[in-house]
Amino acid sequence: MTTLVDALVVGAGFAGLRTLHTLRAQGFSVVVLEAGEAIGGVWQFNQYPGARCDVESYDYSYRFSPELEQEWRWSERYATQPEILRYINHVADRFDLRRDIELNTRMERAIFDEATARWTVEASDGRRWNAEKLILAVGQLSTPKATRYPGQDDFAGRIISSARWPRDPVDFAGKRVAIIGTGSSGVQMTPVIAKEAAHLTVFQRTANYSIPAANAPVTDAEDSAVKADYPARREAARNSPSGLGFVPDTRAAIDVPEDERTAAFEAAWNRLGFGFALTFKDILLDQRSNDTASAFIRAKIAEQVDDPAVRAKLTPGDFPFGTRRPSVDSGYFTAFNRPNVALVDISETPIERFTEGGIKTSAAEYPFDIVIYATGFDAFTGSLLKPEIVGRGGRTLREAWAAGPTSFLGIGVNGFPNMFVIVGPGSPSLLSNVLLSTEEQVDWLATLFERCRADAINEIEATAAAERDWVAHVNEKARETLYLKTPSYYMGAEMPGKPQVFMPYSGGVRGYRRILERTAASGYEGLTLRTVAQHADA
Repeated sequence: MTTLVDALVVGAGFAGLRTLHTLRAQGFSVVVLEAGEAIGGVWQFNQYPGARCDVESYDYSYRFSPELEQEWRWSERYATQPEILRYINHVADRFDLRRDIELNTRMERAIFDEATARWTVEASDGRRWNAEKLILAVGQLSTPKATRYPGQDDFAGRIISSARWPRDPVDFAGKRVAIIGTGSSGVQMTPVIAKEAAHLTVFQRTANYSIPAANAPVTDAEDSAVKADYPARREAARNSPSGLGFVPDTRAAIDVPEDERTAAFEAAWNRLGFGFALTFKDILLDQRSNDTASAFIRAKIAEQVDDPAVRAKLTPGDFPFGTRRPSVDSGYFTAFNRPNVALVDISETPIERFTEGGIKTSAAEYPFDIVIYATGFDAFTGSLLKPEIVGRGGRTLREAWAAGPTSFLGIGVNGFPNMFVIVGPGSPSLLSNVLLSTEEQVDWLATLFERCRADAINEIEATAAAERDWVAHVNEKARETLYLKTPSYYMGAEMPGKPQVFMPYSGGVRGYRRILERTAASGYEGLTLRTVAQHADA
């Protein structure tokens, strides 16, 4: 049996829930397929100790309901994973979203029927749906790397992935623990586990910049002040480069007197978290200005780490600040001053294999009871390319993206009509407050769908020319920045064999929104809107 729906959404995280709510309010029939056992996306899977958002709570929340904004009370400036998941579940219950969500349901394949302009979607359990619109809300950091070392099956202890954290409590007391990886997950869990474990060893390949979260409880006065003028805060975020609401100093950092520049960096260090990169307008655009920010952060790291050798290993030195996504931490560097915490630089002494009792590097063998992989994700495209998605002429999305992802606006892909990606490659995505970017795209699509319904249009496809022009524009904007100087997941460098292309749109949230608005005002130039006759037996 095949179930007919207007729209099928893949993923029940923030993007999938927002899409469901919006399209259902328009009168479309919608089903959401979620591979996990519960809703929440990345916040459902990443339940590791210390998991926390790097965007302020009031900004990393839905804007579609003023009532929701007023009733929800955030407890901290940067919300923890449990609080964010409680918020997501509250939204699902408040807006009765669960009735249209199929949990434990993974999309195995989707095939476009050119005769009907509809998608047939099959789940791994054999169930099928037929939908006019296929909306991929799978997230950018949702497919963990499948990291393995020789001998791993011989290890007698426990191996845990930070991105698939177990639901049963993990007891670190009296345990010798290893963390492999020092991206955001590793940085966030290190100080928490260090306080509980008998001994913690952190295996680092590349030292990264990290900014203090400057987290604090939200007082009643702060909560009231935000809620008294929430629309203004939302508009400030929408009109900022990153969606964080911060307006950079319009001067070049290198042109500001040193004492004044240092004072600005100090203020940002103590308050802005991830927004430190926006202290001055050109930190991510000009190498000399970036050098001033990078030097400031290195000095701050040095102040926090007592041991000179450990300090040197923890200090990034060969790439510009911000060209890899910086972490936001709560006591990461000072954790290495504890007598029960050690750092191993695997760029100097690589891991060779697991043993029954632990891990052997080229220099030593270390005994462990628990090993945690915090090695990151197949970013941007990993979850999009997992299922088999077949477009026009039998061409799969994997084939279309063999040389790297291409799209129009990061939303539509030529050859794949009626398929839409939310905050995918080619959009601001991970260079922005991703929830703000999500809502911008969902609202834009909702307006497009309403227009097409009114005009009896049932097929929407990005043109090949528009796709080529958009990819060229994304690359042009990237060349204006420093991002291309550093191998990172922004460029596909996190996975062996992955195409090395710059994936997010670096033109900013405000600039991107204006492009969306101009596209709509032009009658959706860049999209082909067609009416495909529906047969009675379709």
